[in-house]
Amino acid sequence: MSSLAGKSAIVSGSGRGIGAAIAHKLAAHGARVVVNDLDPAAAEQTVREIEAAGGTAVACAGNITEAGFADRFVETAVREFGGLDIIVNNAGYTWDGVVQKVSDEQWDAILDVHLKAPFQILRAAQPVISAAAKQEKADGVAVTRKVVNISSLAGLYGNAGQINYSAAKAGILGVTKAMAKEWGRYRVTVNAVAFGLIKTRLTESAADGDATIDIDGRELKVGVNPMILQAAQHIAPLGRLGTPEEAAGAVYLLCLPESDYVTGEVLACSGGLVG
Repeated sequence: MSSLAGKSAIVSGSGRGIGAAIAHKLAAHGARVVVNDLDPAAAEQTVREIEAAGGTAVACAGNITEAGFADRFVETAVREFGGLDIIVNNAGYTWDGVVQKVSDEQWDAILDVHLKAPFQILRAAQPVISAAAKQEKADGVAVTRKVVNISSLAGLYGNAGQINYSAAKAGILGVTKAMAKEWGRYRVTVNAVAFGLIKTRLTESAADGDATIDIDGRELKVGVNPMILQAAQHIAPLGRLGTPEEAAGAVYLLCLPESDYVTGEVLACSGGLVG
């Protein structure tokens, strides 16, 4: 149960939902985790739960799109755990609309959180990873590190009403493939997981009410058209939505030593749903 023992991980957007499940999964298998969320209370709650289960975690609350956050996120792992071995770029949200109704603000906000912020986190991590890789090479020690970027079926196939989200999630696949080639010399594998419909507060039926999330003072409606939810469950070979724990399992696979020769790949975690 300690396949990730001694590893240090940062997981963005891990105070709730899929991110929290990823943080729990990594910690349960021995990793020390830096938990991030917009809401400090949510981040601290996940930390307490991990600690109560016998794991190790610290909180680094904040908006990943804010200037300077990426450096603070990486520095937290280095300060608290002595290094950085696993990066999971998970944080994000949706702000949907058909193309003629999507404002520049909508476009920029979604591209910033799903694409620009992961880039900034990877850029901030480079000096730490490069220095560690050079020292390990000098010492004759082989250490493989992991990056897992979170994408979506929308990034693979597009989704009506989500031009901004689809573009961002397609873009992170380009980041993944470029970084796999760039960081191979550091013994870092860089892969992506593309989620289908996973049951979280962001994918509840829009018919259930006016559920919203607060992003920088903006109240954004969340939820999926109930007809789409119903159709997806019938079309998907497994016939149901995924759980956050199952989503976390897909990320965990790409953090294991058994995946040390897998890089630049996209793993769909969608119950067999394809577009």
